[in-house]
Amino acid sequence: MSATPPRVSLWAVEVFTATAEEGAITAAARRLGVSAPTVSQQLAALEAALGAELVDRSARPFALTVAGRGFLPHAEAMLDALARGRAGVSLADPAGLTSFRLGMIEDFEAEVTPLLLAGMASDLRQCRFELETGPSHRLLAKLEARGLDVAVAAQPEGPPPEASEVHPLLHEPFIAVRPAGGGTDLPLIHYSQRTLMGRQIAAHLAREGLGGGHRLELDSYPAILALVAAGQGWTILTPSAVRHAGRSGLELAPLPGAPLSRLITLTAREGVLGEWPAQVAARLRALLADRVVAPALREAPWLQDALRIEPG
Repeated sequence: MSATPPRVSLWAVEVFTATAEEGAITAAARRLGVSAPTVSQQLAALEAALGAELVDRSARPFALTVAGRGFLPHAEAMLDALARGRAGVSLADPAGLTSFRLGMIEDFEAEVTPLLLAGMASDLRQCRFELETGPSHRLLAKLEARGLDVAVAAQPEGPPPEASEVHPLLHEPFIAVRPAGGGTDLPLIHYSQRTLMGRQIAAHLAREGLGGGHRLELDSYPAILALVAAGQGWTILTPSAVRHAGRSGLELAPLPGAPLSRLITLTAREGVLGEWPAQVAARLRALLADRVVAPALREAPWLQDALRIEPG
């Protein structure tokens, strides 16, 4: 009687894919919420089932073997097929979505995100929600690595990631923010150029010949706007960033030089979650209109044509 051959488990495939995408067993363990020994055990079980080594354990830095590189596209396809199957179940039963991993830029974490999650949690009582906030480039990278289901972020220049669906949400301009009643000769406090938005602002200043030097470069809206309110300088941000920080004692004005804007979108892997990305985008448009656009227009009516909700 022949022995039963080892079987491939989808959990082991997910562990292998996470390890390949994160580039380290410890990083994969953090992403999956398990221990590093658990990751190693699942990798070993998958290798035994396939009859080949997938990870070169002697390589520094981490590397896949030839067999591992060959198997990776198939592993990714298995996980995409599983996600589509889960989406199909949830579409057949609207309350059947069991997990939802949301990436959201910090701009909306205080006012918009809690309302979105509260509404979804009320409708989807069996669903487990995970939220990650951060800069746009990090969220989009994690979406591409299958660490998120959807990412709400500023759209980068160039075409969207391959095999993705993009739902436009909010078009907003960059504006000048100065201390209330402050002078016009204050130094610029720059938003960090480690971020997509910071690089976009820096490129605009260079094009307009307004770059100059700056001593302060921060990656925190509240810290930047606290310094502006204290009369230490002026800055360039967006209405949603100013709204997020909730700081008084500021004066909003059009951006010097040519206009500059960004588009906030909801991005998901194409076809994986069925109609859910479009449904979440529709919820977000309503929340953004109420919590971002309307308050900003009350404070600065001159934003009327530049700050708007994008049609679905």
